[in-house]
Amino acid sequence: MVERQLRRRGIPDDRVLAAMERVPRELFVPDSVRPYAYADDALPIGQGQTISQPFVVATICSLLALDGSERVLDVGTGSGYQAAVLAELAAEVVTIERLQELAETARAALAAAGYPNVEVRVGDGSLGVEERAPFDAIAVAAATPTVPPALYEQLAVGGRIVVPRGSRDGQKLVLVVRTVDGPVEHAVLPVRFVPLLGDEGFGET
Repeated sequence: MVERQLRRRGIPDDRVLAAMERVPRELFVPDSVRPYAYADDALPIGQGQTISQPFVVATICSLLALDGSERVLDVGTGSGYQAAVLAELAAEVVTIERLQELAETARAALAAAGYPNVEVRVGDGSLGVEERAPFDAIAVAAATPTVPPALYEQLAVGGRIVVPRGSRDGQKLVLVVRTVDGPVEHAVLPVRFVPLLGDEGFGET
């Protein structure tokens, strides 16, 4: 997976490649799709949600440019896989999931994979986790019509947020850096994520 899907497709960050080599992706997917755990595809994990394809996870993590000292917020826990990769790259990871059942499954998978210190929250991810802010980096694993203002406000100056921004039908993966002069944006690549539901996402339906 690392050689064919990531390095050969231009993922340059050796720390990210090493992290994805260490995280056992098969522990974060249901038994029914476990034979495809390392395929270059998003896979269903229940509740209408998916685990992102490895290339997209690697791209998001690379864009965050983590050096190992950061506190990171992972929005849209899903399977917990991206939180595990982030835990290999940062000092502290807080992840938030709207669906209680997925959060519990992710918490168990993270513990089984050796990441019991990832803090799993249940709540509206579009609002972030204000009491744990500021965050040095925020990774959003669900589509939003705009960069949620609450998430931007919880970002430290100099921090980075990566978010799939667009419509329910398609988005661009966008990197936003918070500077003293305001946000600086870079659109990276077209993607398609499930919608982020919540007050500052696509609402509740």
